[in-house]
Amino acid sequence: MARLFDSHAHYYDARFYEGGNTPDALLNALFAGEVGTILNIGTSLENAGAVLSQAAKYPRMFAAIGIHPTDGQGYADPAAALAALEVLLADPARRAAEKIVAIGEIGLDYHYSDTDKEKQAALFEGQLTLAEKLNLPVIINDPDAHRDSFETVLRHPRVRGVFHSFSGSAELAAELTRRGWYLSFSGVATFKNAPRVRSAVAATPNDRLLAETDCPYLAPEPHRGECNHSGFLTYTVAALAAVKGMSAQEMTDLTAGNACRLFDIPKE
Repeated sequence: MARLFDSHAHYYDARFYEGGNTPDALLNALFAGEVGTILNIGTSLENAGAVLSQAAKYPRMFAAIGIHPTDGQGYADPAAALAALEVLLADPARRAAEKIVAIGEIGLDYHYSDTDKEKQAALFEGQLTLAEKLNLPVIINDPDAHRDSFETVLRHPRVRGVFHSFSGSAELAAELTRRGWYLSFSGVATFKNAPRVRSAVAATPNDRLLAETDCPYLAPEPHRGECNHSGFLTYTVAALAAVKGMSAQEMTDLTAGNACRLFDIPKE
């Protein structure tokens, strides 16, 4: 039986360091308990080092680095930022040593009105091109940008990966998975006001389904609003299992196996 695989976490986030704390005690307890594997995911060139340092501490923590569309707003020259990212990713031996298994998180994010869509598009396209060049999966963020994100990935048919914390329609879920994409669902799947998300879960084939926390964000019910962590993934897995008519352990086994396959990570 598998333990939980949290396919999207941010343990370098400032919330884990409030009050002079660090996430180390929490992570040690999680790995000693129900959590088997965590994918720690960066959002910028600046936090890539912290992501990799944390992954180095734990045998079953792996890393993804990339430029998030919101973080990317701060880069005056997208081409220079992409070149710097490629330096971090280009050497296969270095990737293996640092346990880098994906490029992410990347994508489009239209949530804020002051978004520079042209810059976001340049960074997204560039990172998809890099993923194709290096044969790496990608982790995509697409709040309020489902259509443009879909049209962008269509231009890169050889790239594989996951749309994280998926919030699109059941129809979009079916179309993306038909084209080989994975969809990951967060604590939002437990929210009473999120029937659309559960409909997307139902439309996602079992072999394309992942589970995540996006911690410290998006804590599930009954911990909504709290600092999220990988231990709370049990609630999300239970919600996914209820939609699919499975037991929680069956869903844990399913999502862990899917994540290991997508990111080419050995099973526990």
